[in-house]
Amino acid sequence: MAQGSMQSSLQHPIGLYMHVPFCVSKCAYCDFASYASREVDIPRYVDAVVREIARRGELAGHPRADTVFLGGGTPSLLDEFQVTRILDALFGAFPVEEGAEITCECNPGTLTTAFVQALGKAGVNRLSLGAQAAQSRLLRLIGRVHDWEEVIASVEIARQAGFDNLNLDLMFGLPSQTAADFQETLSAAMTLRPTHVACYGLIVEEGTPICRDIAVGKLVLPEEEVEREMYELARQTLAEHGFHQYEISNFAREGYACRHNLGCWTRVPYLGFGCAAHSFFDECRTMNPSELDAYLAGEEPKTERVSEEEARFESMMLGLRMTRGVKDEDFARMHGMGIREAFGEKLDQPIGGGLLEWHEGALRLTRLGMDLQNSVLVDLM
Repeated sequence: MAQGSMQSSLQHPIGLYMHVPFCVSKCAYCDFASYASREVDIPRYVDAVVREIARRGELAGHPRADTVFLGGGTPSLLDEFQVTRILDALFGAFPVEEGAEITCECNPGTLTTAFVQALGKAGVNRLSLGAQAAQSRLLRLIGRVHDWEEVIASVEIARQAGFDNLNLDLMFGLPSQTAADFQETLSAAMTLRPTHVACYGLIVEEGTPICRDIAVGKLVLPEEEVEREMYELARQTLAEHGFHQYEISNFAREGYACRHNLGCWTRVPYLGFGCAAHSFFDECRTMNPSELDAYLAGEEPKTERVSEEEARFESMMLGLRMTRGVKDEDFARMHGMGIREAFGEKLDQPIGGGLLEWHEGALRLTRLGMDLQNSVLVDLM
């Protein structure tokens, strides 16, 4: 993409995403770009990422950023010097605003005091821990390498290093998981006093070990009613502990909603670095090579322009994930037309069926609509 074309999106701060594709082992449900037992490649990878950050920062004209997110994979497999080098490269190529949200994902069992202290010194102010479940049998079933005691230990490491903005990822709808199991997980999570909780229903992806085990009857998913009960338990339990639901899967205490996620759902431009990282900039999507070896070999990313029609649909697809919905005035400012003009009679069926509703100038999913979001999107396509 020509440098001149990228300058048009620089009026407001962007987001930055950095992907770390290394893991101790591959989780049974995971189809992300992550690689187990390839830690030997980490030094080469850090070199490649630092070069990419510098090159693309120059190409983009060094835009300001107000969120930074290190995700994976398992960023906490890097050592303190490697993660500091990456963060220094990001801060050198992109002016990061004072008060920016800077997040690092970590996995219990891989988190060390030295790593967390290095994050704090480098400017990271938010940690996200992949806790998933309180029951060891469920953690083993999905291929996690930690137990709940290590979740507790990781939170303590983070607290001692001065981190008070902590997210816990939890999963429901796992094979053999009961509503009582998930309530136990929620209760255990609440004792750790996180500021943010993400509750994700299991998505069975083709080609994953868990998909194969379900197909042959080795594993059985909970009934749909039980999974819905788990989701309602999350809503109720978290509300009782002072969390508000601001997105289908995300809950936060006041002032702690994830700004990186909010930017993605409202189509704020962002640049992604590393294997399989995506960028959205100047109405173009850029996709880095998804294979680690291809990225290390310097294979070029692929870029495609988002059409106006695709952009309107994306605004709805992403914006409807948020409980506040999509404000008509925001949609019109972004796309030059209101929601009704853009989608017309396609809105009639989901509104008539009680899946969508207008509220204070915004179109949002109802409680039922949150359970059936895919159905709503099919109507709007």
